[in-house]
Amino acid sequence: MRDQLIHFAITHPKRILWITLIVTLIAAAQIPRIHIDTDPENMLPSDQIDRVIHDRIKQEFNLYDLIVVGIVNNESSNGIFNTASLSNLKMLSDDIENIEGVIGHELMSLASVDNITQEGPGTIRFQWMIPKDIASRMTPEQTQQAVERLPMFKNTLVSEDGKAAAIYVPIEKKEYSNEISKKIQTLIEQLPKGDEYYITGLPVAEDTFGIDMFIQMAISAPMAAMAIFLLMWLFFRSFVLISAPMLVAMATVITTMGVLIGMGYTVHIMSSMIPIFLMPIAVVDSVHILSEFAELHKPGHNVRNTIEQVLRNLFRPMLFTSITSAVGFASLAFTPIPPVQVFGLFVAFGIALAFLLTIIFVPAYIASLSEQRIQALAEKHHANTGFALSGVLNGVRKLSSSSAKLVISAAIGLSIVSYYGITQIEINDNPVRWFKESHPIRVADRVLNQHFAGTYDAYLVLSKDTTPTQNQFLQQLDDISKDSELIKSVIEQNLKPDTPFTEQLSAIIQNADNASFDADVSDVESLERLISMSENTQQAIKYFTQPDALTYIQELQNYLAGGELVGKSNSFSDVVKTVYRELQSGDSSFYRIPDNANQTAQTVLSYQSSHRPYDLWHFVTPDFQKSAIWLQLSSGDNKDMSAVIEQVEQFILLNPLPEGVTLEWGGLAYINVVWQEAMVEGMLNSLLGAFVMVFVVMIILFRSFTFGLLAMIPLTLTIALIYGLIGWIGKDYDMPVAVLSSLTLGLSVDFAIHFLDRARDIHQKTGNWSETLIQMYGEPGVAILRNAIVIAIGFLPLLAAPLVPYNTVGIFLASIMAASCVVTLILLPAIMTLSNRFIFPQDRRNPA
Repeated sequence: MRDQLIHFAITHPKRILWITLIVTLIAAAQIPRIHIDTDPENMLPSDQIDRVIHDRIKQEFNLYDLIVVGIVNNESSNGIFNTASLSNLKMLSDDIENIEGVIGHELMSLASVDNITQEGPGTIRFQWMIPKDIASRMTPEQTQQAVERLPMFKNTLVSEDGKAAAIYVPIEKKEYSNEISKKIQTLIEQLPKGDEYYITGLPVAEDTFGIDMFIQMAISAPMAAMAIFLLMWLFFRSFVLISAPMLVAMATVITTMGVLIGMGYTVHIMSSMIPIFLMPIAVVDSVHILSEFAELHKPGHNVRNTIEQVLRNLFRPMLFTSITSAVGFASLAFTPIPPVQVFGLFVAFGIALAFLLTIIFVPAYIASLSEQRIQALAEKHHANTGFALSGVLNGVRKLSSSSAKLVISAAIGLSIVSYYGITQIEINDNPVRWFKESHPIRVADRVLNQHFAGTYDAYLVLSKDTTPTQNQFLQQLDDISKDSELIKSVIEQNLKPDTPFTEQLSAIIQNADNASFDADVSDVESLERLISMSENTQQAIKYFTQPDALTYIQELQNYLAGGELVGKSNSFSDVVKTVYRELQSGDSSFYRIPDNANQTAQTVLSYQSSHRPYDLWHFVTPDFQKSAIWLQLSSGDNKDMSAVIEQVEQFILLNPLPEGVTLEWGGLAYINVVWQEAMVEGMLNSLLGAFVMVFVVMIILFRSFTFGLLAMIPLTLTIALIYGLIGWIGKDYDMPVAVLSSLTLGLSVDFAIHFLDRARDIHQKTGNWSETLIQMYGEPGVAILRNAIVIAIGFLPLLAAPLVPYNTVGIFLASIMAASCVVTLILLPAIMTLSNRFIFPQDRRNPA
């Protein structure tokens, strides 16, 4: 099979080139059909339980994703409470309401909420905090005093210090957030100067990141390609020759992305990184071929014979490295994250494609060059053979062979240090921190979270199971209906299974009351009993109107407020307490939970007279069987959200949930924890599984347990060094780092395979380890070092990208290549030098 492929590539170069071009163009034709998804929430399957609950919570409580706009005034002594700033706030709020994609009536700001005051005994007045009519507006001082009396607004709509005000912009879909934020920015630019404006929030951060990531892919990938191209030119001094690996990389990336899109897969944030991952992998083997060809081909030699010799030398190690790299990425198919599964499988496909193109396209390309050009290239190369690299490698060889014990001891020491670093790694992520610190969203996040309770949302939902109460009521109905046909008739007419239970109760009460006017004296008592039973049950199933239920919520809120993680929480209890205070005397002593459910019902009825009666249903369902607590967090870090969850669990441990009450979580901050933890855990399990699989594959491919074990040493130490460094410098194990774990495994083993395979082949010819080692630090060592330099330096332009994941990829690639190259060229020979009689028992001469 190998010889047939090589022979076909060399004897039919033009056919190979045309086939490659046609297939690439067909794949490229699929790219315009691209469908982009920038929503990280889709990292979870649509039927994943936490996502299902999150979506249900949003639907039940009419919740929307929010963009947070902040207005800060550091100039006025009264902060935001000055005529100009409040006017700007009003204008901006009104204009934002009219932006397409914004749910205008749900927008929250001082300009769109009610001031709640007492009109008279038992009467409440709802008045716009900032009316449209300028003449009817309160003075800034009065507005400030009004806000001070409304705890739900304080530190949410206005900062504690009064320096900032917030506008919460509800949007129809998260994918609109970037476009909406740009329109808001345009509105801001038209406002009078004097205030500072900021735009942030998880929806806009995630959508903007997704869009910017695709833009950066179009910028960073070509920059990396150009850097790699220039570095290869420095080594090979031939634009014609080095075009081959670049064409292989381009064909691999275009074909892989074309197949992905053509098969109908959405290009998610993960999929958008496929080109960056494939490029180094696609280039690596081609550089090995070019290095070997440039070294072996002498002026006057037959080109095809040289190519055949090169491919026979390199086919097996290239096959091995492609298999191990593909295995590493394909293992991602076992993660619970669909976009990660697609990413892993298509990168594995791309690796296989890159291998195929490397062994047929590169030889065909070289074979298609004219004899004169090949001769010129050979003369140029041998006139400038790269003595610098040879000198470096000669020094490395002497160090590795003469100081083998010292090298191994140093490696063991680094392993111990790395192990400690690994134990310090903290799994944590925050989509806002995917931007550099100077990015406007990052700046806005920092400023607004300093002023307000928090721009990150989580929802804690308590639900009461009323089934036992309903069953008890139905049993009572059976008992009472036995004594009266009239009672039985009323019950049968109004108990309809397809009607909500609360409506059935209301119908029973109404019809029983109507029937009592014409009923016999013997039935009136039974009807009154039926009405009383129904009213009591009606009150019982409206669980969250009861003082005990509201008190439990209040105690939970107080417990969370006692920590440093939750900036503030808002709930139905807060609404009830505020309205109840104004229904009484307005005195602060009445800011408390009412004494009974009827008084709670009165606060609800009064609130329905406000300009925003629907706000109530963001905190409690109309049947009062579920209640949501809105948590505002000043940090979007996973570890902080997880700590809040633990805090709630600790409260429940100390104060068990009332009987029949359950607790559920929702909100973007919570969902981010779910998908990121699932991805990181999946990646870790995938890495461990792939590590074992690669070890098994190495043993099978080398047909030697010893060589399989040797191949894993550079891989193991490189992974330990990279992740140990992450722990030492305090870098979080986040999404980009998790994704790069597969690349670490794939690239780390590459050099070791090439080194061991070539060493074994050379030793079979020399029969002497000393001579083998000298030859290994010739062309094979030069090829490994060239590859490491090309890939490591070639991707450093990613450090200039404004997105942190791209910076991470650049640093990681450079670190992986550097570490695996050093370990392969220094540690591996040192181990083999000390144990060469065991590794090569046929070697009877003295080791180096």
